[in-house]
Formats: sequence, structure tokens, C-alpha cells
Amino acid sequence: MLEDLLNSWEETYKKGQLTLWIFLSLKDGSKYVNEIKTFIEINSDGTISCEEQSLYRSLRKFNHVDVVKYGLKEGNRGPDRKYYSLTSLGETLLETFIQRNIKLFFSSPIKKLME
Repeated sequence: MLEDLLNSWEETYKKGQLTLWIFLSLKDGSKYVNEIKTFIEINSDGTISCEEQSLYRSLRKFNHVDVVKYGLKEGNRGPDRKYYSLTSLGETLLETFIQRNIKLFFSSPIKKLME
């Protein structure tokens, strides 16, 4: 029963984290979808994985609301690739989100509770 509850909680948690991970992957520069996917998998220690279609869907939505932009660059072979990056609004959105929702986990009382 514990395992089922934990798996259900983690599945919900991970779905909610995808936006944060996408934005974090773009914070240090532009990437194409496969690089974003790899960044997320490596930096989440393999706990979060995503399908490329989910990434494309999210990136289209973020582009539509002007928090992510893209430019075309030559790929290794085949057609040009879309390289995605944060707009200035996207950078501000990420920083504000981190201040309001992530930094609280670094406070002493919360850190103590998680030990």
C-alpha cells in the first residue's frame, strides 16, 4: 500500500515539476529539445523523464505566452533545429517563482523538518 501511495504522489509531483525543469534547463542558454530532455534526466538524477512530444507541447505553449523564444540553427544533419531560450519575461518569471516557491525549502525550520 505504501508503495502505491508513494508512486501516485510522485507521479503527480513530477508532472507538476516539468515547467520548472524546462525553465532551469534554459536558464544558462539555448537548447534544442533533446538537450532539454537530457538536462532534465541528468539533473533530476533520473527521477524525472519526459517524452519529446510533452516538451514540444510545453515549449509551444511557453512560446505563445512569450516566456520562451526559439531560433533556428544548423543541425548536425538534416533540417535546421529549433533552439529554445528564455525571454526576459521568462527569466523574470523563473526568478520570481524560485523566490516565492523554492527558496522556502532552504529556510532552517523547513530544512530541519526534512532531515
